[in-house]
Amino acid sequence: MLDFSAPQAQPFHFAQGEHGVLLIHGFTGSPAHLRLIGEGLRDNGFSVRGILLPGHGESPEAMAKATWQDWFQASREAAAEMRKQYRFFTVAGLSMGGCLALMLAERMNADACVPIAAPMKTTARFRALAPVAALVHPMVQKRADGSRDTLDAAYDIGYDSYPMRSVHHLSVTMTRARKDLALIRCPVLAIQSHGDKTVTPDSPEIILNGVSSKIKAQLWLEDAPHVCTISPEYPKIIQGMAEFLRIVEKEAGI
Repeated sequence: MLDFSAPQAQPFHFAQGEHGVLLIHGFTGSPAHLRLIGEGLRDNGFSVRGILLPGHGESPEAMAKATWQDWFQASREAAAEMRKQYRFFTVAGLSMGGCLALMLAERMNADACVPIAAPMKTTARFRALAPVAALVHPMVQKRADGSRDTLDAAYDIGYDSYPMRSVHHLSVTMTRARKDLALIRCPVLAIQSHGDKTVTPDSPEIILNGVSSKIKAQLWLEDAPHVCTISPEYPKIIQGMAEFLRIVEKEAGI
């Protein structure tokens, strides 16, 4: 899981059309988790950029030095560049990246937002204790999860352990994204899987009930695990996003 030199794990930018889509990976992940989605959107005529968040793509020890502010600032800088570059701009992300996407939609002039498996709540019970737990267990090994056997191994590139300190920053990102949902007025498509054992199933409902958007929709996948973007159901994500974003364009008169 640690071959970050692989081409698919590198940041990418496909310049294709007037509608730019920013893709933000999740906690411990890499651009590889969104590469298939990026290529699919490119093939549907969208320009797509996938970024690498600070502290990722190196080592878990490097991740321990990054904060939620670092993650948000890197995402914001990429979003600002794409906002200037493209006539139409969408921000999307997987898991924690979905929370960062929501934070950008709350604070920037995005034309649409697509949170994918974005946690408003999670099944983990220890997030609040992370700062204290980090003193005893500074590094946490991920548990073996049989559901990952269904993922495309060539794109499943991310850390197999993570700093407990970083869990606190994940928690802050989730809290801040949820706190200001009402500030979002752009169209929102929330994507979630019934097979996700990490994010609580009411997370999409919390998002869509919280935003002030007139155009909002939900796409449910069937059996995909949390990293659904490299599951066998990833084509459904591409199709759902492409169809939703074309509707958004039409509403905007593009």
